[in-house]
Amino acid sequence: MGKASRDKRDIYYRKAKEEGWRARSAFKLLQIDEEFNIFEGVKHVVDLCAAPGSWSQVLSRKLYLPAKLSPGTKDNDLPLIVAIDLQPMAPIEGVIQVQGDITNAKTAEVVIRHFDGCKADLVVCDGAPDVTGLHDMDEFVQSQLILAGLTIVTHILKEGGKFIAKIFRGKDTSLLYCQLKLFFTEVTFAKPKSSRNSSIEAFAVCENYSPPAGFNEKNLHRLLEQVGSPSGTEDLDCSSGWLEGPNKVYIPFLACGDLSGYDSDRSYPLPKSADGTYQCLDPIQPPIAPPYKRALEMKKASSQGIHNLDKLSLGP
Repeated sequence: MGKASRDKRDIYYRKAKEEGWRARSAFKLLQIDEEFNIFEGVKHVVDLCAAPGSWSQVLSRKLYLPAKLSPGTKDNDLPLIVAIDLQPMAPIEGVIQVQGDITNAKTAEVVIRHFDGCKADLVVCDGAPDVTGLHDMDEFVQSQLILAGLTIVTHILKEGGKFIAKIFRGKDTSLLYCQLKLFFTEVTFAKPKSSRNSSIEAFAVCENYSPPAGFNEKNLHRLLEQVGSPSGTEDLDCSSGWLEGPNKVYIPFLACGDLSGYDSDRSYPLPKSADGTYQCLDPIQPPIAPPYKRALEMKKASSQGIHNLDKLSLGP
């Protein structure tokens, strides 16, 4: 009953299983592409915080598989897709997996080696922290994750490239917008139709990567802090307080996705088979080594009266 109930309440969750996507978030990237055409001319892509792999699936189906099936396409002409995450994920055709930290310079070096010295045309990031329900805290932690992603973006994205990242909208959104505008001439915050209206989630669509003249990647955080403290006073916290009143910044915000398409906040009747029953599908790919695995093992051991928890498995 529980599974069928979610299938009824969340049409995109149900459609993801029917169409073979690992998560409903695949529709968000598809709808962003419908509006911004982000895949045009793309040959090298990096997917940050990729697990469980739904965005990597989209990249594979939209870029790699069409090129592979096209007659006359040579192996050297196939798009290269690199997915990075701390957690392992099941293989996806045409996707190179790198298990590493997006804030580590060595990870950037690994990516560029896979691209034979070239840089990426597009970097996408659907990563998010475990939310607490405290919106201000969640927004801050998410913005820090985006800036961590920007650290690797400045190393691997070519000039003119694009960066797509999940954001949480809040009181400091204008600060994040101004920080991204330092590096991209066009920044738009987009809300795909598959993202629930009740969610503070949106996506920063950053186009035409153009770092400041003389920019040194090692000085990234110092440059970002100057945006939050324009007066140059060293003891000021990096904040968006000065972006109000006469300095108020108006952020381009766009809802994307077919207006006649499915509503993510609406319940839809379940399709019935000939015998009048509904067949609930299992998720396409359960996590290989979820971070909560040890917690589940400890709970199970506790219920069975096992006291020697040190022997519990930590591996996949």
